[in-house]
Amino acid sequence: MNAFEELSPDALRAGRADALDDAVATALAAHPLDGVETEYPHYQGTVEGPDAPPRPSEAHPVFYGCFDWHSAVHSHWALVRALRLAPDHPNETEIAAGVDERLTPENVAREVDYLDENPGFEEPYGWSWLLRLAAEFDLWDDPRADAWRETLRPLEDRIRRGTRESFLGVDRPQRVGTHGNTAFALAGVLDYARVVGDAALEREAEATARRLYADDTAAVVGAEPVGWDFLSPALVEADLMRRVLDPDPFATWLGGFLPDLSAPPHDALLAPVDVEPDEGDGAAMHLIGLNVSRAWCLAGLSDALAERTGPVAARLREPLDAAARRHAEAGAADVLTDDYAGSHWLSSFALYLLTRNEAGIAPGAA
Repeated sequence: MNAFEELSPDALRAGRADALDDAVATALAAHPLDGVETEYPHYQGTVEGPDAPPRPSEAHPVFYGCFDWHSAVHSHWALVRALRLAPDHPNETEIAAGVDERLTPENVAREVDYLDENPGFEEPYGWSWLLRLAAEFDLWDDPRADAWRETLRPLEDRIRRGTRESFLGVDRPQRVGTHGNTAFALAGVLDYARVVGDAALEREAEATARRLYADDTAAVVGAEPVGWDFLSPALVEADLMRRVLDPDPFATWLGGFLPDLSAPPHDALLAPVDVEPDEGDGAAMHLIGLNVSRAWCLAGLSDALAERTGPVAARLREPLDAAARRHAEAGAADVLTDDYAGSHWLSSFALYLLTRNEAGIAPGAA
């Protein structure tokens, strides 16, 4: 058992960095530090021609590790966020040296070139994580973060432009529990826009969220999860809308969106998913991530109802809060697996849960 697994459900639920002591910080950094330098195995995510594809480090000299590009991006996010929130991080020297080595103007230029040649690459999931990484640099008052942000800026600008030109204009949302989920990516875009003060992008992201989701009712939560889900389509949608709607309209929307969670089959949303992580079982690793992401969504929704009165708050706040703690405890038990099918990405989810109230996640929510 590592230090993260020993954290109480209350500490995980609180989402505050005071739980990020040296032991926990070391545990959460171990897999990202290893993963960002692990080039193979690697999933490229593009259709190749007859010639041998380039090495991942040639096509993606910054984000070549962690099996795939998006995992490399959010592993960098996790390492940088940990440095910001734990000023005396035990792995500070190693983390900073690695970022310095990978994040160079030449390497970033090659990442931009790849996106220009493959415009839909990693849209929208990887794009939203890249914007979160840029936002993390913006949040951190440190000369290193300022320098890294400037180096990353061409890629940040390229993805922000692609987000406006492509992603925000989608005709209908992808209501899936995997990488294509529209609501999860929109939340990342909106969080980024609020952190960096991009008022135009914030307005556009909010307008897209309202257009796609404001009229939704009666979520079909009894069908979750499906297959390789690591997100709850219903909960990530609600987690997005709490960022978009004012408190009272949000409570009204949530009351129409979430069904009665006290009876089958909908009560299954309040119980962690049973996971038996067999080595090499990527589906099981996704379900571990599902418990963790459900935990942060449930906690955020409960918080959004905390100051509300009326039938919706009375019906949902306490069940959501209790479920957040159960999911956090269940996720913590398995999230730092040594199985590479999970270790290349799950630490980021663990840190998101643990530090969700330390700026950058739903900042300035209505």
